[in-house]
Amino acid sequence: MDGKNVQNTSENGIEKVYGFLNEAGTYYLATEDRGQPRVRPFGTILLYNGKLYIQTGKVKPVSKQLCANPKAEICAFLNGAWLRVSGELVNDDDRAVKVAMLDKYPGLKGMYSADDDNTQVLYFKNAVAVFSSFTAAPETVEF
Repeated sequence: MDGKNVQNTSENGIEKVYGFLNEAGTYYLATEDRGQPRVRPFGTILLYNGKLYIQTGKVKPVSKQLCANPKAEICAFLNGAWLRVSGELVNDDDRAVKVAMLDKYPGLKGMYSADDDNTQVLYFKNAVAVFSSFTAAPETVEF
């Protein structure tokens, strides 16, 4: 398989991806805006009911970009290794996941609420995550 260590969909795989992103703290989200790449730092990540979530506000340009084209990629760097996760980001209006996200990041409660029309949580669908470094073969996780 092209020299890659592929780990199929599994709880351990998505948990490893979540653990890396959670520990890194900051990751960079890339979207597309009318043919132009857009990249910005993010810091919200949540593993909830077996899905990997991020959070933003519906009034932000990133939300509008993801609505027009849900394909996205995130990248994070930690301890000499990096992780790229690509896939489709799917909106989830479930109040419970919004509550879980805001409980994890209470500093956001001044700007967002689980009951407002702005808070947006999105999960990765058809995701491929690749762990890379200069010292080990890439490892791929699909979920």
